[in-house]
Amino acid sequence: MEILLLYFLFINIFVFILAAYDKYLARKNKRRIPENTLFFLEAIGGTIGLLLAMLLFKHKTSKTSFIVKFSAIFLIQIVLIYLIITDKI
Repeated sequence: MEILLLYFLFINIFVFILAAYDKYLARKNKRRIPENTLFFLEAIGGTIGLLLAMLLFKHKTSKTSFIVKFSAIFLIQIVLIYLIITDKI
């Protein structure tokens, strides 16, 4: 269980830093981190880190397609957690 908690801590810190760096690149008009990379990291457990970065840095908050994809991944995660907790998976 401790390993799983450390994994989630690490992935969320990593995604948070990566999203902050992407925001920095955006301000400097430099090549950005692909959205699919951010979505992949969200899907493997970095949802909280990405959400915090979005809120703190106003990162991708005005891009509707990003918000929709972020929300879809988040909802899938909630459903999967529910199914695991209720022993339906």
